[in-house]
Formats: sequence, C-alpha cells, structure tokens
Amino acid sequence: MRTNRSRPAASPTERSRSQRATPGLLEPRSLAADSTSPRAVYLRSATYSPFLFRKMIDRADRAALPGDVVAVFDKHGELLGHGLYNPRSEIVVRMLSHEPARPDEAFWQRRLEQAVALRRELLRLDAVTDAYRVVHAEADGLTGLVVDRLGDVLSAEVFSLGMFQRVGALMDRLAALCGTRHTLVRVEDQVHGQEGFLAAPAGSPDLPARTTITEHGTRFRVSLEHGHKTGFFCDQRDNRRQLAALCAGRSVLDLCCYTGGFAIQAKRLGNAGEVTGVDLDERAIAVARENATLNGVRVRWVHADAFGYMRDMIAGGRRFDVVVLDPPKLIHSRREIAAGTRTHFDLNRLAIQCVRPGGLLLSCSCSGLLPEDEFLRVMFAAARQATPPADSSARDTQRGASGRVVQLLARTGAAPDHPVAANCPQTEYLKAAWLRVL
Repeated sequence: MRTNRSRPAASPTERSRSQRATPGLLEPRSLAADSTSPRAVYLRSATYSPFLFRKMIDRADRAALPGDVVAVFDKHGELLGHGLYNPRSEIVVRMLSHEPARPDEAFWQRRLEQAVALRRELLRLDAVTDAYRVVHAEADGLTGLVVDRLGDVLSAEVFSLGMFQRVGALMDRLAALCGTRHTLVRVEDQVHGQEGFLAAPAGSPDLPARTTITEHGTRFRVSLEHGHKTGFFCDQRDNRRQLAALCAGRSVLDLCCYTGGFAIQAKRLGNAGEVTGVDLDERAIAVARENATLNGVRVRWVHADAFGYMRDMIAGGRRFDVVVLDPPKLIHSRREIAAGTRTHFDLNRLAIQCVRPGGLLLSCSCSGLLPEDEFLRVMFAAARQATPPADSSARDTQRGASGRVVQLLARTGAAPDHPVAANCPQTEYLKAAWLRVL
C-alpha cells in the first residue's frame, strides 16, 4: 500500500454522465428563500441526525429538484425542519435546521457569523495563527461544507450538491466576515459517486498559486494549486505544539510528513536533535524543504514510501526517540473498513519497531469510519506483534517475551476549531494516540 495522499481522478466520461441528465445542475443558487412553498419529504421514522439516508425516506414530492431546500416531515405529518435534497445520493436529505422557519438569507448569515465568532472571539485563534478551520460542516450547521482560512485565502471543500450550488454566495459572505481577499473551492473526485456531480477547482480572480501562513510563529508555504484537501492540515496544530514540547535534543522521525508540519515544529519549537521527514508525495517533500529553509531549520527529507523506509530502518537497526505516524485517510467508505484497518495495523506494527525503548510514538488516524476504541485495539495488537529490538534482555528472551510493551499516555484529537456536533459523531474524525514504547 502506497501511503501518499493522492487519489486517482475520474475519467471525463464519469465526470459528465450524471450531469447531462439534469441541465443547470451546477448553476449557482440564491440564499434567499424561494417564494413558493417548499417541496416536502416524508420520513419512515423521526431522527435528529443531519443525514437522512435513502432507506429512511418514505416519499418525496416528485417536483423536488436536486439541491432544493425541502421541508421534512415525520410519518405523522409533523414538521421536523428543512434540509438540502439530492435524490441521486444515498444521503437524500442533509438537514440544515430543525426549526419551523424556512432557511433564508438571514439564516445563512447567522450560521456564518456563529462559526466565525467561535474561532475569533471564543478561541482567539488570530493571536496564534492565521490558519484555522472557519466552517466545520455539520458541527457548524453547514452540512457538506468545510472551509479553512489560510492567511488571506479561504479554501473550501464541498461534499454536497445543494451546498455546491450555494457555495459562491456563502464564500462571498464569509470573506467579508473574515477580511480575506481570495477564495478557492474544491470538490473531491469521490463526491461523484456519493452526490452525482463533479466540478473543477474554482478560484477567485488573482488567486495566488501559493500562500504563506504562520502557526505559533512558524511559517509554512501552502500550495493552493497542488495541495491536498484544503491545502494545509490545521487540525493537527495543537498536536504539533504538544509534540514539540517533548522533543528537546531527541531524534525524531515524521512518517507521512506531507509538507513537514510535525518535523519543522519539532525542530523550531522543540529544539529537537536529528529530525527526518518521509513522504511519498514528491511535491509535498519539495514544499517541506522550502518550509525548513523558510524557518532556518535543518531537517532530513526523504522521498519514499513509509512501508519501505520503515523496513529499511528496522533491518539496519536504526531507532528514533520520537516517531510520528500521520497517514492519509485510509478508509473512505464502509467497503474499505477491513482493508484500511489492516493497513493501520501494518503501519503501526512497523512504526513501533522504529521507536527506541523508552521512546514515544504519536500515531494518528483521520479515518472517521474507524472508531477510536477500534483504533486503539489495532495499535495494541500491533505492539504485541512487533519484533522486539535485538538488544532485548536475555531474561525476557528466556521467559518467551514477544512484541513490545506500550503505555498509553494520552488521547487527543483535532484542535477545537474542529468542533464535534452532538447529533453527528462523524464530525469527530481525527484520533491521536500518544504511546510510550518499552
């Protein structure tokens, strides 16, 4: 398994097949409430989840079009709220509100203002960084929309058709609230199979190819043209700082390092000794080198597959005081759970063997479909099957000891600008386990 963050692009035929059937499918929509009565969708049973799947739907008005705001009723005819409708998707309705009032311009503006206020007024993130999540989809009541602020740029990912139809108007309003100049909107290729549409990345006029952001005084270049997801992983901001505090004078290995976040913070903030960053994405490694130079720190960058690199280190007896394992998303759908879980196991089994006895492993997963308890079970199983270092004591060998002993020191997740919705556990996706390896 190659641990880069890229996914293959859809073919032109796939890109257009589902969009030919509905002319104007991707045309922008106004945020104003339509003057006509909303189309109705009726459920088999009531639920307060923001995701209403096909099997939960009893019937829908035939006149309802993909992307419409629809009124949602339970089987008794009681109004549950309003949501974005897409009969092409397994998630037929994405709920926007459980209020009786139909969403209008004031509704959308209020949701955006609440999202910005969390980051700027409560968390006061502007004091430590100009890179943070401004909108976290369902957790901010804006289903199917993720937006990160990256300096003077708002970079968005869209996961629902209805939200894509309105994203232009939403980004204009959000830019006014944040005081930013540029916008970028992306739709991942996998959305084609989920929502029935694809769209090329779209940027505002004069959008730069790259921007520079600051995190706890450390500067990072962000590629807006080739970067993964929104371009930078703001969710690991607090974990990067926490890890750096444990790295003084120690050797550090950052696996799947992308553009060098953990590695550079370990060196600059943590005054680490020798630091090595490894990633399969050649473009990411090139940006990581620039980031190290930008901050005046020395890091050894390796363009390699994490599996092969770890096997080489183990075979050569090379161990590190601190190892970070932060792979890309390995589970994109329920069909991939078994294979993705096995890959997590294989990665962690090797990573544990790269840690010097008494050292630290920070192991992460951004796969929302892998629950935290299962993630921990996988790591503990990986430790039991990890080969002990060659210098293990004869006493342990005589007793038939196998594997490595680990102590779970802490469990963390995404930074608080990635809040979790009480009715949508999927908004809690990032898991980070801090293990002492003995």
